[in-house]
Amino acid sequence: MKEINFELISKKIKETRVAKGLTQEYLANASDVNVSHISNIENNRVKISLSTLVNICNALDVTVDYILSSEYTVASSLDNEVIKRLQNCSDEQKDKLLKMMDII
Repeated sequence: MKEINFELISKKIKETRVAKGLTQEYLANASDVNVSHISNIENNRVKISLSTLVNICNALDVTVDYILSSEYTVASSLDNEVIKRLQNCSDEQKDKLLKMMDII
């Protein structure tokens, strides 16, 4: 069984936070942890717990799937790219994309 790559998970959390223009302090407050814990997670000094991961994903407005996408072997790189781009879409844009996909 493959080990979970916490370094990639940490990197994805940090990249997502920075891309959304959020501070570690905001993320810590929204996730109910302290700032040093967010720093330790992002710098891969600690392994993130499932409950903290869920809280961080909620605070970042992304799915756990998105953060863990590098852990899946069934998703192609194209699947991952689609997921990545969808994260930046508004709900209205996602609704339009779903309708277009139904037409195709």
